[in-house]
Amino acid sequence: MISKDSSILLTGAAGFIGSYLLGFLNRQGYTHIIIADDFNEKEKEPNYSGKQFTHKIERSELFDWLRQTSAPVDFVFHLGARTDTTEFDYSIHEQLNVEYSKSIWQYCTEKKIPLVYASSAATYGGGEFGYKDDHELPFRLHPLNPYGISKNEFDKWALQQTEQPPYWAGLKFFNVYGPNEYHKGRMASVIFHSFNQVKATGKVKLFKSHRPDFADGKQLRDFVYVEDVAKVCGWLMLAMSSQDWSAGKNGLYNLGTGTARSFDDLVKATYAGMELPPVIEYIDMPEDIRDKYQYFTEADMQKLKDAGYAEEFYSLEEGVSDYVRNFLVPHKYY
Repeated sequence: MISKDSSILLTGAAGFIGSYLLGFLNRQGYTHIIIADDFNEKEKEPNYSGKQFTHKIERSELFDWLRQTSAPVDFVFHLGARTDTTEFDYSIHEQLNVEYSKSIWQYCTEKKIPLVYASSAATYGGGEFGYKDDHELPFRLHPLNPYGISKNEFDKWALQQTEQPPYWAGLKFFNVYGPNEYHKGRMASVIFHSFNQVKATGKVKLFKSHRPDFADGKQLRDFVYVEDVAKVCGWLMLAMSSQDWSAGKNGLYNLGTGTARSFDDLVKATYAGMELPPVIEYIDMPEDIRDKYQYFTEADMQKLKDAGYAEEFYSLEEGVSDYVRNFLVPHKYY
């Protein structure tokens, strides 16, 4: 049973979603947290400074530390990954997203520790097979970039294992946005970039569509607020330590809102949060991502609901307003 005194291992704790989850867990009263990441990346330091944790372990030293420590681990959130979709050297993704994740899985299996790990909607590729989180689909998917391939390879590997953690879930994150993404550069959300473009120029540039079935700005994504991601992670941790979870529920789960929205809608919501009228300019999409671009994503969320998750998700307007007004405008971290 998870209690406020339980020890939680959180990888990727200096990153966007990981650091937000760290703050969320602190606010729920959990402070016995072992955080792991590449802490040499100093631009990430504000993400975790001021938060409560018991140990800070370099990603490369984690497994040696776990073998040597007497500190117990009661639950594992594995959110650490190389998430750059424009990094085309697969060996980097394979090392960090596949092999490292296998080591986490094997540790949780050996120690009988429940595990929640981050997968991605990038596994769905162009969406030609839909967005349903069943366990047959990963073996048919064709992700569009090395990042998506690596995430799908680990999903397939996990599904094929006879030796497993007692309880586990792989969360297929859709387009997550929210506080603590200041360090992400090109990979930050469109909201983050839009906010900064408006401050600098008064207008926002969006990619033109290069498909006849989508108008400019009408490309559709399932945008999910990071607060909802943290809520689902927290719920899974409690569910897996209670009678609400069984091994039959183990597996892959989509994590989006279940409603696709356009980039136009996203930018208009950003302007609304800044209390300004929208001005949008459409520009050509860079050729290096043009044939690897998802024009539509929408999470099928029925499986998570059937597992027992009943919370309402933030609407696009609600989430963007909170992010812009309470974090981007004052440049605050969560």
